[in-house]
Amino acid sequence: MVQNTDDENNRSKENSTFNSATPSFPLDNHTQSSPPILGGVPAGRGGKILPLESKTLPQDTPVNTKLNNLPYLKTFRRTLRNNSTPAEAKLWTLLQNSQVDGRKFRRQHSVGNYILDFYCPAEQLAIELDGEIHNTPQAQLHDGERTLFLNSVGIHVIRFENKLVFEYPEYMITEIKNNFKSNRPPYVI
Repeated sequence: MVQNTDDENNRSKENSTFNSATPSFPLDNHTQSSPPILGGVPAGRGGKILPLESKTLPQDTPVNTKLNNLPYLKTFRRTLRNNSTPAEAKLWTLLQNSQVDGRKFRRQHSVGNYILDFYCPAEQLAIELDGEIHNTPQAQLHDGERTLFLNSVGIHVIRFENKLVFEYPEYMITEIKNNFKSNRPPYVI
């Protein structure tokens, strides 16, 4: 008969204590990682697996209050505003001072970790101007993830190529108006 040493006994006690104190949730359709909107991160990036029932927000909870213009992005937003691309500067002359149906737009507004080129809070509408760099597969994947996140917090995203601002400004304004809440179909999830 082999006798356990004190170290082995202590290790087995620690392991049993750890295992009994740590809740385990099965990884199936009834669980998912805690989304960023609820203070978590995606699974595989340090996120915790929690039951879906524990992640519901009360109906009266304003979702966007802690997502808009986060303080740590303030300097970066200001730098982007002060160093606009020619296309952004041109579009801003068309959007500023509530020129589009009286809607107020903001430049370089952040939502979560993303900085939007233009944002209309009343319409929950983001306008993104895309240059050549957005034509790469990697950039398109990033843009898709960004759009998915923004849609998940209720923001509708429309994208235009930079050259349209200079060649067809009237078309852009018409498209922006067509994407106001009263003109766009509801989201289908």
